[in-house]
Amino acid sequence: MGALLALASAVLYGLVDFAGGILSRRIPFAAVTLLGQLGGLVFAVAAALVVPATSVSQGDLWWGGLSGVGSAAAMWFLNRGLSRGDMSVVVPVSAVTSVVLSVLAGVVVLHDRPSPLAWAGIAVTAPALWLVSGGSRQAAPGRGVTDGLLASAGVAVQYLALAQADASSGLWAVTAGRLVAVVVLLPTAVRRLRVPVVQGVQAFVIGAGAALGLSLYLLATQQQMLAVAVVLASLYPAIPVILGLAVLHERVDRRQMLGLWGALAATVLLALG
Repeated sequence: MGALLALASAVLYGLVDFAGGILSRRIPFAAVTLLGQLGGLVFAVAAALVVPATSVSQGDLWWGGLSGVGSAAAMWFLNRGLSRGDMSVVVPVSAVTSVVLSVLAGVVVLHDRPSPLAWAGIAVTAPALWLVSGGSRQAAPGRGVTDGLLASAGVAVQYLALAQADASSGLWAVTAGRLVAVVVLLPTAVRRLRVPVVQGVQAFVIGAGAALGLSLYLLATQQQMLAVAVVLASLYPAIPVILGLAVLHERVDRRQMLGLWGALAATVLLALG
C-alpha cells in the first residue's frame, strides 16, 4: 500500500507540474505559487479534519512547518523556471537532485536500509528521470540549472521534514506546512495577485492537488521506508511527458522513451523491494 500511495503522489505532482507550468506562462509565476499554496491550505485543513488524529504534538507541527518552508522554496523556483520556458532543464535537475539528497539523508541520517532490489531501483531512477525530461537541451542552461537546484533543495527539505511527523498526527503536519508556505510567500507575491478570476481559480485548484499529493506521500512514509517512498514519489516527471503525448500531441524521442522504460523498471524494482 505504501508503494501505491507514493506512486499516486507522483501522478498528482506530475499533473500539478504540467498544469502549473502552463499557467505560469500566462500569469505571474508568483501569483500561481501563492494562490496554489492558499488552495493547498484550504484542502489540507478540510482533509485534516476528516483523517483521524489521535495525538498532535508540537514537534509534529514544527516538522510540518519546516516542510512548508521547503515547499515554498520548491514551488517558487520551479514555477519561475517553468515561466521562463526552461522546463527541460528545471524539471530533470530538480527531480534528480532532490532524489539524491533525500535518499542520502534517509540512509545516513535516518538509517534506512533498502533491500538490494530497492537499491537497484534507486540507481535506475536518477538517469531515468533525466532522460524522461529530455536532459538539458534548451537554451539558457545556467539559469535553468540554478532554478532546478534551488527547487530540488526545497523538495528535499519538504520530503524529509514531513516524514518526521508521527502517524498519530494525521494530516495536521501537512496543514502546518501549507500555512507556513503561505506566510513565507506572501511578502513577495501579494503585489502580483491581480490576475483574471478564472486563472486564479485554476491556480487555487492546482495547489489543492499538490496538497493532496503531499498528503498521499505522508501516508506512504508511514508504511514504507523514506528512501523508497521519496524515489517513487519523485517519478512525477514521467507524467508531463505522457500528457504531452496525449494532450499536446508531442513526440517522444529515443532518450525520453528509454527514460520512461527506466522509470517503469525502477517502479517495479522499488515495489518488489
